[in-house]
Amino acid sequence: MTDESAKVDAYIAAQADFARPILSHFRALVHAARPDATEAMKWSFPHFVYKGKNLASMAAFKGHAAIGFWYSEDETPARVQQGGMGHLGRITSLADLPSDDELRAMLAKAAAMIDAGAKPQWMDRRQPRAALPVHPALTAAIEADPAAAAVWSAFPPGKVRDYAEWIGEAKTDATRDKRIAQAVEWIAQGKGRNWKYEKR
Repeated sequence: MTDESAKVDAYIAAQADFARPILSHFRALVHAARPDATEAMKWSFPHFVYKGKNLASMAAFKGHAAIGFWYSEDETPARVQQGGMGHLGRITSLADLPSDDELRAMLAKAAAMIDAGAKPQWMDRRQPRAALPVHPALTAAIEADPAAAAVWSAFPPGKVRDYAEWIGEAKTDATRDKRIAQAVEWIAQGKGRNWKYEKR
């Protein structure tokens, strides 16, 4: 058993009585249908990973469980309209699940889409966020530091936005100036605003 599988065991064991059979059933079905899938805890709930891609996920909440497929051609399944996170809507018992054959078909389709190099359906719906204005004081401070300026010019839009948002949220001039000084130091080192949480 891997450390991640042990974490999934612990996750399932900690859920409500109604949820444990749902999660256990789906977990067993995934491994029977896709023995090449591995387990991982991501965003604090279990995922099944195939060829490095998120194949499916499952989660439990106070009153329902949820199962999601990252790759699917079904954009707005009827079940999702009932509410709840996930591709299958709110699941409160094993009776709410599609048949095992349907679930296996969904897994097979998702794996085939990964094999074909498709993108998850949510990526096709995602709209780029509008750029945030960069505070003039941050721009001036970056331009005054050649190392920071070189890194800043190569930063992707998301990292620029993170810094712009952080500086823009400062409530006082003193806080803003302190953040700008810290930002320039991090930028010169090639670090994004959230570098502490980025995978290394």
